[in-house]
Amino acid sequence: MAAAAEPTTATRIVRRPTRSTAREVAVDICVVGAGIAGTAAALQAARLGRRVAIVDGLPALGGQAVNSIIGTFCGLFSNGGRGYQFTYGIADEILSDLEAKGGLYYRHGGPSNTTVVMYDEVLLARWIEEAVRRAGITVILGAVLSEARLEGRRIGELSLATRYGDVRLRATGFVDATGDAALAWLAGLPCREPADGPIYGTQMVVLEGIDESQQPTREAMASRLKERAKDYCLVRETGFAFVFPGRGTALVNMTHVETPLDPLESTLRSLEGKAQADKAIEFLRREYPRAFGNARVRAYGGLGIRQTRWIVGVRQLTLEDVRTGATFDDTIARTSWPIELHDTPQGYVWEPFGDDHVHRVPLRSLVSPEADNLVAAGRCMDGDAAALSSVRVMGPCMAMGMAAAHALDLAGSGRGHQIDPAALRARVKDNVEAKVYRWAERR
Repeated sequence: MAAAAEPTTATRIVRRPTRSTAREVAVDICVVGAGIAGTAAALQAARLGRRVAIVDGLPALGGQAVNSIIGTFCGLFSNGGRGYQFTYGIADEILSDLEAKGGLYYRHGGPSNTTVVMYDEVLLARWIEEAVRRAGITVILGAVLSEARLEGRRIGELSLATRYGDVRLRATGFVDATGDAALAWLAGLPCREPADGPIYGTQMVVLEGIDESQQPTREAMASRLKERAKDYCLVRETGFAFVFPGRGTALVNMTHVETPLDPLESTLRSLEGKAQADKAIEFLRREYPRAFGNARVRAYGGLGIRQTRWIVGVRQLTLEDVRTGATFDDTIARTSWPIELHDTPQGYVWEPFGDDHVHRVPLRSLVSPEADNLVAAGRCMDGDAAALSSVRVMGPCMAMGMAAAHALDLAGSGRGHQIDPAALRARVKDNVEAKVYRWAERR
């Protein structure tokens, strides 16, 4: 038998250079924010043949969809219990691939009067990672955006800081999918914030070891929580624990946490969120011992953020637009998700719609009147607080991401909000017109 090789013991002494050189990256389209909207934008742009970079401050792709364990695709289907699908393309691929692996569960009807899709966050994370890798997208994670230089009416270059050194990134077009309009904010563009106090986020938790046969009804749990919340020192008096059938797991959404745009306060609130979640788990174990008495925490997500800061667009989507189902010549996304405004600690505004209701998002709500090469996607698009609460969910966010990529592709080095509406409509036609029932064959 051959002798084992001696281990390498050599080292060398290094010191940080006095002048460190930033790594330089140049692409056609840069997407800042790797959540579901940013992922959809980056993948769509790559499929259009563009050189693409995606940037995120977290050390992992997936944004809140994965790392805050949102756990449900909302706003993806029309109303009426078993409605048709609103968003296709990237969304369709995710549904098909995760369903094939047993990673989805469709919940029909309920308080939202629509179909909510529960998903396995681990499978979604791997889907995103592999899709981005196969697309050849340049990925920069753990990157803090420190500067965005506005050159005339165009964003020219971003400065990024990572633990491994600085990066300078130039692109022809940019997608702000940060959720907090961080790119628009640093570029000095006008943004909006809630005027009447904070809109609360949620600390999500996944429990395992649930006895599914003893699961209380959502209505019973809501009533008990309303009655006993103060006994457990819970801030929020509403919420739910959705069981994922056949897995013995439950997704717990029973907290309300402020999400300030301040580096110290935001960290403090994230710690408070986990403390609130622990109280919610205590409530479940004590009040429903048969279902949750042996439950264990499988994962605490990062603090889930709903609405903090967003762009001022060419046109603001309004509550009236949502309620009336207004139509636009530049519609790029649609949904029927309820108005869901979490503006009080104890509860939230919940306004569901009827079976035939659809409301829409125009491209003009995704573009700034002061920048030619920036398109927002996801929850940093322009809407009043109530309207935004009904379109910031994952179904329309994916559609917005894909539309942002198409708009920048069509604009090239021109102005993103002056592209040919007919050309854009042709590209996003499925996401504003198609009506496919995924479970038609199961009826």
